[in-house]
Amino acid sequence: MLTLRERQINAIKQMLNLNVQQVKVLAAEPIWKILIYDRVGQDVISPIISIKELRELGVTLHVQLHSDRDSIPDVPAIYFCLPTDENLDRIQQDFSSGLYDIYHLNFLAPISRKKIEDLASAALQAGCVANIHRVYDQYLNFISLEDDFFILKHQKGEQLSYYSINRANARDDEMEILMDSIVDSLFAAFVTLGNVPIIRCPRNTAAEMVARKLEKKLRENLWDARSNLFHMDATQAGGGIFSFQRPVLLLLDRNIDLATPLHHTWSYQALVHDVLDLGLNLVYVEDDAPSGGVRKKPKACDLDRNDRFWATHKGSPFPIVAEAIQEELESYRNSEEEIKHLKTFMGIDGENEVAFSMVNDTTARLTSAVNSLPQLMEKKRLIDMHTKIATAILNCIKARRLDSFFELEEKIMSKQTLDKPLFELFKDPEFGTIEDKLRLFVIFYICSQNVPEYEVERLKEVLQEAGGELSSLAYIQRWKSILNRSSATNPGTQYEGGGTKTVSMFSKLVSQGSSFVMEGVKNLVVKRHSLPVTKLTEQIMECRSNPDTDDYLYLDPKLLKGGDVMPKNRAPFQDAVVFIVGGGNYIEYQNLVDYVRQKQTSNGTKRIIYGSTTLTNAQQFLKELSALGSEIRGPVLS
Repeated sequence: MLTLRERQINAIKQMLNLNVQQVKVLAAEPIWKILIYDRVGQDVISPIISIKELRELGVTLHVQLHSDRDSIPDVPAIYFCLPTDENLDRIQQDFSSGLYDIYHLNFLAPISRKKIEDLASAALQAGCVANIHRVYDQYLNFISLEDDFFILKHQKGEQLSYYSINRANARDDEMEILMDSIVDSLFAAFVTLGNVPIIRCPRNTAAEMVARKLEKKLRENLWDARSNLFHMDATQAGGGIFSFQRPVLLLLDRNIDLATPLHHTWSYQALVHDVLDLGLNLVYVEDDAPSGGVRKKPKACDLDRNDRFWATHKGSPFPIVAEAIQEELESYRNSEEEIKHLKTFMGIDGENEVAFSMVNDTTARLTSAVNSLPQLMEKKRLIDMHTKIATAILNCIKARRLDSFFELEEKIMSKQTLDKPLFELFKDPEFGTIEDKLRLFVIFYICSQNVPEYEVERLKEVLQEAGGELSSLAYIQRWKSILNRSSATNPGTQYEGGGTKTVSMFSKLVSQGSSFVMEGVKNLVVKRHSLPVTKLTEQIMECRSNPDTDDYLYLDPKLLKGGDVMPKNRAPFQDAVVFIVGGGNYIEYQNLVDYVRQKQTSNGTKRIIYGSTTLTNAQQFLKELSALGSEIRGPVLS
């Protein structure tokens, strides 16, 4: 069954095939064409289709819509962009300039009737109506980072950020535009999935605004016989991605959990996002030592879906990853040694290939080994890349003592007693950066109950003396007080922590420096625990009665007359899309992946797709909280 990302890839490949259904023909020569995209179109394509794959699909040139472009006759030009006024003005300029002989216009989101009439008028004036071969609404305005993880925006992601949704001075019309933007992209994702979901969400939140608008949009489309985009739900072979039953869309507000986005993590993918520069599956890593005193430009490492090591270990604890890199390196060296040994055995010295003509068992083995050289070289490239990334992460762990922060936060979340008071740790100038300390303090403030006011004040003073910017605490205090009033559950009680015993593992890892030789890692037992989002997902999918979710809206776009209360005796859901309004993170995504893996072994197969408006790391989220706190007047903590 195709995943969301595979369906999006197929849709883009069909678009690049001039919107003609692809037919598998051996050695078929592709039609050569050029691809013109805006920034959003580029963000959609870059994580899922490589430049090499674009070449294989016949794309000889791919350029930005708003760049200076030369006229290229006799070659189809495929446009892939949003139908914004700015983009449409530029397309009309291309018509006037006669840049191309054949135009295929593909819009990421539906173009309005008024705008398409204006475009037609511009084409008529430029005399190029016959040159426009196709105009398509593609419904692809979302970014697939993984098979089961998508976001709505990367560049200019601050437009859909937690800050934008929660800022105090946002006007009603601005919020309407923002919510409509989220709804349009979510609608596009479900058109691509080929399924109409049942929607659940908490009341009186930004998520409810999105839910009601999305339900209205889905219902209007379903009951419009001419433009129903979900007719393939029942008729198309294979149906949607969830073919046996409809999925539940669980829309959640970021406000349900502000601690997890700030949590220091220990899984590979989440660590890369936290401490390095990761975006759209590209991570930029600086060289360890600058050459000649000049620091080189950071090198881009592509963490793509074809990287077997990444696919296997992205969710693994970092020490396990370090050991796996060592094993891969030893495996590569053994393969290399075997080729050298065979060459020596046959008397081949570098340039001499006469012995290759010998027909015997050793020759066959050597030929096989030589034929596998391209795969061996690719394996070596990936080992080198992951060694480079892991070394950069390890340097951050050592410099900032991230292992200590991870363990402390796990203890705070699981209500364990700390070995040392935070006051002493915060006074230590060698103990992490001020940002690390602020993250730890905010988690402590969220998760700890009945903290004496004098203790909070002491911690504040130490952080301020160290140059800490504490405006985020004003916002956290207000958020916590609102949550306490509106919920029967104290916000600090929803966290469990992992209770992970990591001390010996970390000390061995950090003391070994950049060498990834570690002992005793295989004996490590990591206790899996469910984060708040995963707990809510489980309750919604199992249709259990629970004080936290009983009052959630239940919206079914397929019902002509909708209600908002879940029917009695509702069967559990096997499939879910969990979407966070206000920014997601790799920690929550991996926690859901672990939950699904656990359910596959004990209780059948469940499928969960995780999505969010944007992908936010801890540094970005702390800045957003600080900006919101700065808008609140009065004392930081009373």
